Amino acid sequence: MGYIELDVIDQPKRIVVGIDLGTTNSLAAVFEDGRPRVLHPEGQSGIVPSVVYVPAEGLPIVGANGKAHAVDDPKHTIFSIKRFMGRGLSDIEDDLSTLPYDVRETERGLVQIDLHGKTWTPQQLSSLIIGAVLEKVRVATGGAEVTGVVITVPAYFDDAQRHATRDAAKLAGVDVLRIVNEPTAASLAYGLDQKSEGTVAVFDLGGGTFDVSVLSIEDGVFQVLATNGDTRLGGDDIDRTLVDLARTELADQVPAETLTDPAFLQAARLAAEHCKIALSKDPEHEMHLSLPGLNWRRTVTRAEMESLARPLIDRALACCKRALADAELEVADIEEVVLVGGSTRMPLVRSAVQEFFGREPHTALDPDEVVALGAAIQAHVLTGGTRDILLMDVTPLSMGIETVGGAVAKMIERNSTIPCSHNEGFTTYAEGQTGINFNVVQGEREMAADCRSLGKFELKGIPPMPAGMPRVAVRFALDADGMLTVTAKEESTGALASIDIQPMHGLTDEEVETMLSAGFENAQEDFDRRRVVDLRTEIGTMMAAVEKNMAAAEDALDQETFEDLLAAMASGQAAQKSDDLKTVQSARDLLETASTPLAAVLMDSVVKQAVSGKKLDEV
Repeated sequence: MGYIELDVIDQPKRIVVGIDLGTTNSLAAVFEDGRPRVLHPEGQSGIVPSVVYVPAEGLPIVGANGKAHAVDDPKHTIFSIKRFMGRGLSDIEDDLSTLPYDVRETERGLVQIDLHGKTWTPQQLSSLIIGAVLEKVRVATGGAEVTGVVITVPAYFDDAQRHATRDAAKLAGVDVLRIVNEPTAASLAYGLDQKSEGTVAVFDLGGGTFDVSVLSIEDGVFQVLATNGDTRLGGDDIDRTLVDLARTELADQVPAETLTDPAFLQAARLAAEHCKIALSKDPEHEMHLSLPGLNWRRTVTRAEMESLARPLIDRALACCKRALADAELEVADIEEVVLVGGSTRMPLVRSAVQEFFGREPHTALDPDEVVALGAAIQAHVLTGGTRDILLMDVTPLSMGIETVGGAVAKMIERNSTIPCSHNEGFTTYAEGQTGINFNVVQGEREMAADCRSLGKFELKGIPPMPAGMPRVAVRFALDADGMLTVTAKEESTGALASIDIQPMHGLTDEEVETMLSAGFENAQEDFDRRRVVDLRTEIGTMMAAVEKNMAAAEDALDQETFEDLLAAMASGQAAQKSDDLKTVQSARDLLETASTPLAAVLMDSVVKQAVSGKKLDEV
């Protein structure tokens, strides 16, 4: 018997990981031996600072080594890039004065950063950070192959920001299995760690964003009841209060151009961050700025910093109130509060959260690691791991279609469980209309002008028919990543149009922050405006039908009835220019009453034509 000698080559281990792509730091975790764990090379941290340094020659340097160049080459050391994902220049204009590097905009309106004559998008820079995280994974696992990732985003990231995050992962060469909201991921890690059931609030204050989610945990089912947040609230903003303190005190001591110099801005930001972290342990700390021609020292007390930061924390607590209201819960219904994000290490944050919820928050899990741990759990579930966990997330803001007159027909309400879909029928407004333009919007207001447009598309090929006759089915489908697809189909012809929403800009940071509160504050006014628009649209349709049959009305109706119809038409014409709800409602009701005899005449005529020349048994 002969034998063939075989060279057996060990195949690399194949794994899926969870990645927390953070504003300040990023890291990865894997689920092994029944638990998630953060991946890190032996003797090293698993955390990668979310900083990219791009030198004039050579490859970009990511992480701690890149951060080391923040002061000596500030114009080419990029930090907090997550805040620019899916943004346009107008969205970040409040940040521009504090940025040491040059920012421009593409023709499509997306942010780009100019580094040594080459432009970089936030997606490209974020992909470098993801790549550095994956390199840590490779070293920590002895060369394992990452076949897929679950990546986390703030719950209040809009569609554009989620697309940008997925694109960054794609540029880094990894397949995204799912995009998960950060507080939801944290709840998975908490639930697995505690084997808990009940109602939990996750308070997530990171480097660049704040989110709060209220969840129900029962028998392995993690159901998000409501979420709220602020995409311009995080540790960066707390740092900025200390930077502003330094700039104010130095205003009379140094030239004005020094306070906008890139090296000063980077040094001040790093000094502020260091001071803030130290004050979480010490009652006071010296903030120190040392630059050519400048050696400034200032002792900052914890009480002083907390006074500066308190308005920011109050904004976070206001989000908590809204989340509880949306979940239809009271503070007393919350059985556990989980803190997530490095900024929750601040004593002020912990005491404010404890005071608001009336209970000491859960701090056993590392706030820097808990999101990555939860993402690893979800990655394990999605690849055939434990079936004992089911995650049910929600969408934070409503989505809909702009209708005639500028009103919004809401298709998916905020805090709807995802994935989800909704179908609704629409029709044409004008005679012989052969196409419909759709404007997809996001927000809580009743008028499209007060919401944010996500994208526009046109359905063509509608056969010319009387107004109101075509039947167009519109479908909104929101996937498990929170990304939207809209389709429109004319039923008689099968004409179809669709759009994967890929907006030029997502929601601006300020709009996200104020959208829900504005919806509540303007609820009655919005409802009245919406009602006026709908009534004027209805009047227009009725008047068009009457005008089309005016000759028949004059022939068939008695003189008094015909004059009532003419008066109602005049009233309707005037109401089309009115914004008063009572006036428009009255004109609509008058026109309906006055046109009813004409409708009866027309219906009688149609019936007579239908039965003309037919025998009784044929009818």
